[in-house]
Amino acid sequence: MTSSEWRVERRQSSTNESPLSRDLEHATETGSLSIVVLGASGDLAKKKTFPALFNLYRQGFLLPDEVCIFGYARSKLTDDELRNRLHGYLVPSKDFSPEQLEEVSKFLHLIKYVSGSYDSEDSFCNLDKEISEHELLKNSTEGSSRRLFYLALPPSVYPSVCKMIKTCCMNKSDLGGWTRIVVEKPFGKDLESAEQLSTQIGQLFEEPQIYRIDHYLGKELVQNMLVLRFANRLFMPLWNRDNIANVQIVFRENFGTEGRGGYFDQYGIIRDIIQNHLLQVFCLVAMEKPVSLKPEHIRDEKLKVLESVLPIKDDEVVLGQYEGYKDDPTVPDNSNTPTFATVILRVHNERWEGVPFILKAGKALNSRKADIRVQFKDVPGDIFKCQKQGRNEFVIRLQPSEAMYMKLTVKKPGLEMETVQSELDLSYRQRYQAVTIPEAYERLILDSIRGDQQHFVRRDELKASWEIFTPLLHRIDKGEFKSTPYQPGTRGPVEADKLLLEKAGYVQTHGYRWIPPTL
Repeated sequence: MTSSEWRVERRQSSTNESPLSRDLEHATETGSLSIVVLGASGDLAKKKTFPALFNLYRQGFLLPDEVCIFGYARSKLTDDELRNRLHGYLVPSKDFSPEQLEEVSKFLHLIKYVSGSYDSEDSFCNLDKEISEHELLKNSTEGSSRRLFYLALPPSVYPSVCKMIKTCCMNKSDLGGWTRIVVEKPFGKDLESAEQLSTQIGQLFEEPQIYRIDHYLGKELVQNMLVLRFANRLFMPLWNRDNIANVQIVFRENFGTEGRGGYFDQYGIIRDIIQNHLLQVFCLVAMEKPVSLKPEHIRDEKLKVLESVLPIKDDEVVLGQYEGYKDDPTVPDNSNTPTFATVILRVHNERWEGVPFILKAGKALNSRKADIRVQFKDVPGDIFKCQKQGRNEFVIRLQPSEAMYMKLTVKKPGLEMETVQSELDLSYRQRYQAVTIPEAYERLILDSIRGDQQHFVRRDELKASWEIFTPLLHRIDKGEFKSTPYQPGTRGPVEADKLLLEKAGYVQTHGYRWIPPTL
C-alpha cells in the first residue's frame, strides 16, 4: 500500500469512530495548519517534536496540502541546513526503503526555518509574515486557519515568547481560526514560581488555548488506565481500601545524569519526575469515575484527588544521591539534590483512607523501568498456607516492554497440593504484533491540533500538585532534609525498602520474577 493510499484509508476509517472522534477529526479539516516549533535547533525539538510530527505525517494526520511546519530559533540557519540536521533523527537506521526515504524527503520540504530572538517584535512580525504567506498559498481566508506554537524552550523565556506571539502572531478566532500554545515542563520550581508563570501566560491566553504537556499522559498504558478501571466490572468493586493494601508507582533508570548534571541539579528527581509524571499517573489510579470522557470532567476528578492528599510526613520520605553524582564538574561539591526519592502519599477520602500510595523514582539504579504496582491484601483464612509466597498484584508496565499482568497463586502442576506464584499476562509486543504503539508526543501533538485537552494539565491541577510538594522541596533546598548516599547499580538507599515494609506494609515476593514472553 502506498503512503497516499494509507492516508485515504486512514481518513475513511474515521467514519467508524465515535461521535466525539468524528467531531475532533472534523475540527482539524478547516483551513490550513501552521505548526511553529520554537527552539527548533534544540535537542527536544530534534529528538522528540520533529520525529513525532513526521510520524503523524506518515500516518495521514498531517496532510501536505494543508500543513506547513516552521522551525524558529536564534541560530542562523537556512531551510536546508535545518532539514539536514533533522534528517538523521527521522531516519534512525539504514533499513529504510527507498519509498520511506522519499517520504522523509517530502516531509522535510514541508519545513521552513525562521531565525530570530525570543523577545524581538520585529522577529516575530517576520514569522507572522511567513505564516501568512503559507496560509495565502493554501487559499485560506484570512484568520480562518489554525496556528499551533510548540515551545520547545526553557520556561524562563515562556513569558517573553508568549507576549510576542500574542502581539504579532495571533489568528483571528472570530473568523473561524485558532491559536494554541504547547508548553513543556518544568512549569515552575515551586508553587510560587508556577503560579507566577501561570499568571504571566494567563494574562495573554485563555485556558483553552494553553496545552501544558506531560508526555507520560500520552503513553499507551497510561491512556489505558481509564478503560481498565471504568470499562471492566472485574476491577470496580476491588478498587478501594477494603481490598487494596498499597499502590506503588515506580520510575527507575539504570544510568545517571549523563552530562546533564548541571541542569538536573537545579531541579532534582522530585521536580523532574515525581511532581509531574508520577503524580499524573497517581491521579488516574486514584480518581473517581468522571461523568463523561469530556476533558473537563476528567480533569475535575483528577483535581479532587490532588486536593484530598494529606501533607507529606517527614518519616514517610527517603531521599538518596548516588555516589559519583558530584564528580560531574557542573555539580556543586556540596549539592544535596536527590537523585532518588521515595514518597508516600495519603488520600483522605472514602475510597482510599489508610491506603499508602508510594511514588518512587531514581537514577543509577539496577534496572530501567516504569510501572504501576497495585498490591492486594492477604486472603483471610489462608487454608493453603501460601501467604509467604506473596500477595496478589496487578502490575501495569509502562516502559519498556509494555504489559499488564496479574500475579496469582495457583496450584503447582503435579500430584502434590503445592502452590506457586504465576501470572495472567497481556504483553503488548506478543498480543499486538502488527500494531505500532505510537510515541507519547505523537498522541499529544495530535490532541493539541484537535483541541482535546483531556491529556494536558489544567492550571488549578498544576497548582494543587505544587501545593503537595512545595513544603518538602523548600526543606530540601535549605539543606534541612538530607539525601542518603547509595551505590550506583543498586535498588537505592536501603532505608527506602525499610520504609515500604514499615510504613506502607508492602510485602515483597521473593523468588518470583516476571519475564516478558517471547514471540
